[in-house]
This record gives sequence, C-alpha cells and structure tokens, in this order.
Amino acid sequence: MLSSKEIMEIIPHRPPFLLVDQIEELEPGKHAVGKKCVSMNEPYFVGHFPGEPVMPGVLVVEALAQVGAVICLSLPENKGKKVYFGGINRVRFRNKVVPGDVLTLDVEITKRKGPLGIGMAKAYDKDKVFAEGEISFMIG
Repeated sequence: MLSSKEIMEIIPHRPPFLLVDQIEELEPGKHAVGKKCVSMNEPYFVGHFPGEPVMPGVLVVEALAQVGAVICLSLPENKGKKVYFGGINRVRFRNKVVPGDVLTLDVEITKRKGPLGIGMAKAYDKDKVFAEGEISFMIG
C-alpha cells in the first residue's frame, strides 16, 4: 500500500490537486487500485454546488488518470517523467459523488506502444459505480 506521501514521490501532483489518498494494489506498468475519501472539506464543494455538494465528473476522471499515472511512472524507465492525458473515450457517469463517498479507483493498462497507451478505468464504491470508461495517455 502507498500513502499520499509515497504517491507524491511517483507522480508530480500536489494538494489540492492530488486526488488519490492511497494506492492499495500496484502492479507496475499494468494495474492499480487507489482510494479517494471524499470529504466536505474538498475545495471545489464551495461552488459545486452550494447546498448540494457534488464532485465534478472531470475530477473523478482526473483521479482515475492519477492512478493510471502511478501505474506508468512506477516503472523504473519512467521515473521522473510525466503522464499526459491523450483522451477519454466512452466515459459514462453513473452516480453522483458526494461527501462521505469512498471512491475505489481501478485502472488497468490494456495497450501500450512506445510512449502511448490506453487504460480501462472504473470509479466505484461497493456495488455503486460512479464512472467508467477508457482513458488514453502519453508519457513524456
């Protein structure tokens, strides 16, 4: 298991934009499962939405992408590099993410060719799926 401090040794993201609290499983270059405990103290809840706090869907996708970055940057040959979004495809948002939810962020790299890759990503909590789809990336 990796703590947020250990995650920051792998990826360049920092609070308040580090959206992964821990990595529970890691198979470098292939698969990882992370966690994000969503609290009312998240800075975006001030304006999204007053009186009905909802985590923006783009931030759920970003949290998944950060887990994907951990997968890629945990390989020795990628140490010190960055992972950039290449695109998102067929991403669907199934439920709202609200304070108190614990996101399980599951990402599997399904294809790699040089610095380019594709991963399947899913954010869920027990039997409740928040978002799922395909993310593509470039390592640079």
